[in-house]
Amino acid sequence: MPSQPPADPAADQPIKQVNQRGAARLAAVQALYQMDVGGTGVLEIVAEYEAHRLGQEVDGETYLKADASWFRSIVAGVVRDQRTLDPLIGTALQDDWALSRQDSTVRAILRAGTFELVERKDVPVAVIVTEYVEIAKAFFAEDEPKLVNAVLDRIARTIRTDVKK
Repeated sequence: MPSQPPADPAADQPIKQVNQRGAARLAAVQALYQMDVGGTGVLEIVAEYEAHRLGQEVDGETYLKADASWFRSIVAGVVRDQRTLDPLIGTALQDDWALSRQDSTVRAILRAGTFELVERKDVPVAVIVTEYVEIAKAFFAEDEPKLVNAVLDRIARTIRTDVKK
């Protein structure tokens, strides 16, 4: 009789809030990208993600369970505040790299990260920057994660008091 593999004690544990927020951040970046490229509206994209993606199985892949309210907050907040977020990002980018020249995924990451830096003072800067750098690493292997780190760090030093200047 074959022996049973050892039980994974972590498999029965609830997903931690941090992981759910991280999943919400990733989903928000994907939704913002989809809105940017496909011209989808915010209400439509939020409804689609909540009904068919967050914690759901799609094409044999199971999306992580995400904090839906965190997801909604980021997507709606970026759309609502884009006219103030983009100039902040533009100031933090190098002079010859306008936001409009960035890849759509990079724009989505920078906008979501900047939104959280501006609006979510209850979340430490290091958490926000690290989460969005990790998201960038999921999509890019080269310089983009470094760019995300540098830009979000510059923005944080400008607008947050809980960062060493």
